[in-house]
Amino acid sequence: MREVVMDTETTGLDPKDGHKIVEIGAVELLNHLPTGKTFHSYLNPQRPVPKEAFDVHGLNNSFLKDKPLFKNVAVEFLDFIEDSPLVIHNAKFDMKFLNAELVSVGLATLSLERALDTLAMARQKFPGSPASLDALCRRFGVNSLKREKHGALLDSEILAEVYLELIGGRQPELIMTTTASLSFSTQKNSKTKVRPTPLKALITKSEAEAHEEFCKSLKGEGLWKNFPN
Repeated sequence: MREVVMDTETTGLDPKDGHKIVEIGAVELLNHLPTGKTFHSYLNPQRPVPKEAFDVHGLNNSFLKDKPLFKNVAVEFLDFIEDSPLVIHNAKFDMKFLNAELVSVGLATLSLERALDTLAMARQKFPGSPASLDALCRRFGVNSLKREKHGALLDSEILAEVYLELIGGRQPELIMTTTASLSFSTQKNSKTKVRPTPLKALITKSEAEAHEEFCKSLKGEGLWKNFPN
């Protein structure tokens, strides 16, 4: 199963107030594990970045002025996410901005139903506990030391680890996979095979004769007599 973990950084809280996306990051998962494929782009919002937003992500107009517009990366972004479910922390926020940007360039919007909101998942799993990305990193022991400020790609990579813990962690899945593989391997190789040419014996003739005499002295039938030489 393919999923895409993603995040955005913006100039503010609401696109209806003219705020825009300044960064998009996304990470591909296959069967809940990162494949190494990512999408990342900074964007020129064509408007001033307020100090409040800069304090969150550290992206200012001087840095963003030569970055592409959303319309220049929109198709590449849509090609990357395909029709996969989107794993997002506080999905309504990011989806609201993405759809506003898509509408502005004449493209179809994304359905909110395809988004898996890890914020809602965390609040349901740990009611009354902090559910920010930093809080979940502390809860699950996910390393977030590089997260001095918010960053769309870095946050997507961190969220991928948090998401895995929210749905049960990596270990159970690996155990089930390993068990299934061993079971298949055992069934596949359960039929006894006989060598066309027996291996040369490593014991001497006298040792073999002594062993045969010893076996004759034992009572009952030895189990080893049921197997081919």
